[in-house]
Amino acid sequence: MAYKSLLTILTAPKTAVAPLAQLIALAEQQDAHAEALCLGVDRTQTGYYYAGANAMVLQETLARAQTEAEEVLEVAKSTLAKSGVRWSAEDGVAQIADLGRHVAHHARFSDLVVVGRPYGKDRGAEAEPIVEAALFEGHAPVLVVPDNGRTIGQPKTVMVAWNESEEAMTAIRKALPFLKAADLVRIVIIDPPQHGPERSDPGGMLSQFLARHGVNCEIDVLSKTMTRVSDILNRHATDTESDMIVMGAYGHSRFREAILGGATRNMLEQAKVPVFMAH
Repeated sequence: MAYKSLLTILTAPKTAVAPLAQLIALAEQQDAHAEALCLGVDRTQTGYYYAGANAMVLQETLARAQTEAEEVLEVAKSTLAKSGVRWSAEDGVAQIADLGRHVAHHARFSDLVVVGRPYGKDRGAEAEPIVEAALFEGHAPVLVVPDNGRTIGQPKTVMVAWNESEEAMTAIRKALPFLKAADLVRIVIIDPPQHGPERSDPGGMLSQFLARHGVNCEIDVLSKTMTRVSDILNRHATDTESDMIVMGAYGHSRFREAILGGATRNMLEQAKVPVFMAH
């Protein structure tokens, strides 16, 4: 298996640079088709806004969204045209409440969705719903790339965050093309449960599963020396010079992650290397 259909969703020229660069690097490595969906987002809340709005105001918000879509489309076209990979790009306008439907429709027919970090400077309110729509409605794996990170066609060292969850196993299966081609895959386990099915051999079954696919694995069992799991994972990724982190997404509900925080949200905020996620 290889990734042959790659998709990125762009909503602003400022945040398009990193995902486009990563999309091109992957398309070159995988001999894949690179697709850019450039959306202008009408960020008005229709349930409250329309009651006192007239047609001219509504038309203005749509016109502004269309202009944004055309601007980011121009950036995508000019960047992809210089790359030499097979590519396509299209634009459209979506209201923020209906954004998920547009993203999911394209993500459903993609092997991998590449997006920029959804948190930080110059990020709009639509950035997080785009990631969630690709994962939950599109059922596609998502590669989240940092703003100033090095683009990677094929990571040499991949770190897998393993907690025996269904989400983690789903991410690992969908990341197999990367894992099989890597020089080393580090299975990272933080404070393994003392009474679980893998208590005597943490990560052993996963290591065996990957080894049968020809993956070169090592198991790193870490203590929870920091309050947040994401901090431990990020520090270990730096210490081991890992090029990519593979992890399950949203083991808790999205509402709980949004209100209380969680490993997924914290990783997306802080990771210095691309994070491959699936749910």
